[in-house]
Amino acid sequence: MLLFMERYHQLLFAIWREACRHIEIHDSASRIAGLLAEMIPVDTLSVVAVESAGSDVERLCHLGVSGDIPMPALLSIEKNAAKRLSAWCTTAAPMQCTRDRPPKGLPATFLEGLRKYVLVIPLQSEHGAQGLFLLSNEHEPYHEREVKLGELLAEPFAVALENDRRVHELMTLREAAEADKRKLLNRLGREQLTDEVIGAGHGLRAVMERVELVSRSDVPVLILGETGAGKEVIARAIHEGSPRAVGPFIRVNCGAIPTELIDSELFGHERGSFTGAVAERKGWFERADGGTLFLDEIGELPPAAQVRLLRVLQDSSFERVGGEKALHVNVRIVAATHRDLARMVQEQRFREDLWYRVAVFPIVLPPLRERKQDIPALAEHFAERASRRFGLKQQTPTSRDITLLSDYDWPGNVREFASVLDRAAILGDGRGLEVAKALGIAPTTTTISAEQSISEPNDHTMVTLDEAMRGHIVRALTLTRGKIEGERGAAAMLGINPHTLRARMRKLEIDWKRFRVG
Repeated sequence: MLLFMERYHQLLFAIWREACRHIEIHDSASRIAGLLAEMIPVDTLSVVAVESAGSDVERLCHLGVSGDIPMPALLSIEKNAAKRLSAWCTTAAPMQCTRDRPPKGLPATFLEGLRKYVLVIPLQSEHGAQGLFLLSNEHEPYHEREVKLGELLAEPFAVALENDRRVHELMTLREAAEADKRKLLNRLGREQLTDEVIGAGHGLRAVMERVELVSRSDVPVLILGETGAGKEVIARAIHEGSPRAVGPFIRVNCGAIPTELIDSELFGHERGSFTGAVAERKGWFERADGGTLFLDEIGELPPAAQVRLLRVLQDSSFERVGGEKALHVNVRIVAATHRDLARMVQEQRFREDLWYRVAVFPIVLPPLRERKQDIPALAEHFAERASRRFGLKQQTPTSRDITLLSDYDWPGNVREFASVLDRAAILGDGRGLEVAKALGIAPTTTTISAEQSISEPNDHTMVTLDEAMRGHIVRALTLTRGKIEGERGAAAMLGINPHTLRARMRKLEIDWKRFRVG
């Protein structure tokens, strides 16, 4: 008897371990089936999940103890029958029956494929009915001792079934989120959520070196640059390179929030704190907890909001609007502005103490007109993005396009650049990029390409031989991204020796480095 009880407790411990260590109920049940066969007569084991909402009933696994494990099958019944089955599982106790005479309330279809003698064990949890656990054998009915064992098995099987259900719910939610993400990226014309930093190896090399230095720490960063220069892209690069990359990145445009709502937006509010506050709301600081809060256009904050922001930066605590409890958050601040904050401090339009808090590590982002060596790479990137967004044939910017783009001053910086490339792709309608039309430049003799002058020669459009040669070399360097030698280099494309090509480039003052993509 003592030996039996010892084996009995060892069996229960092993069953609990198998029920909790596996994610899929199929894996748990297959291991438990083999353990049970050592103690009680078992030929087959079935686990059935009952949806508490009263929809379909899914047979998750129907296992042969001998090792023959068929694929899971879906068993659908009427909704009313599912409700009755759920109610039966809630009230019934473990019982034995035969395959041909199921208990009252249990559909006979659940016993199909089982052996003659069946032990039925309802599975319940704090959330209600979970399903059924069925044991069967061909030779002998189950004794009272085995029914008692079935009662003890109900809880571990219910836990395993609940774990399986939650995992499948999470998988369904994840698939839906991935589908929404792909749909959003497709609408934005992107392949990934984070923006690529174009020019990281050239015009923005100094900026990216500072980004790499500061990303590893938690100090506040102030990004200074003109409108449209890409301050948010740099802020995201700081976040992605930091230990907080797994946390949220929240962007707040301080200039777009009405003055009377700034406190509610930044710090949240309690229910009933003001007219229209029908529910509790978390502010941006709470939502960014554990991550990075990007305060764009921080120079637009009114003085009262600057005072409350200073307190958060000093002790990482704040109170919701209408609340009395101090809340603590762990947030890194990255701020940005196109304004001259230093002058605003002198004019007392921006708090000096807040300036010292946010400008611990300033990063100055140069405008596009000061890094025109990045224009070929930017043109190729935005042309490719435009073709994906608008469903057009992908076009590569020509040397004439690059020249036109390089000659423009870009007061709107990269934001304006992207809009021009979008407009050029739409005007081209898959036949090419109409950069001149997108920039509003009328065709003149100086903007006619070398290819046009060769195919349509006349006294007014003819260019010099050096100009035609220069345009041809620039186009080759654009297509090869500055590569000169090798199988796919510009020299092979033009059919000349690389040393000869370099000599002509020096003569024509062509800098190959500006065609390189960082």
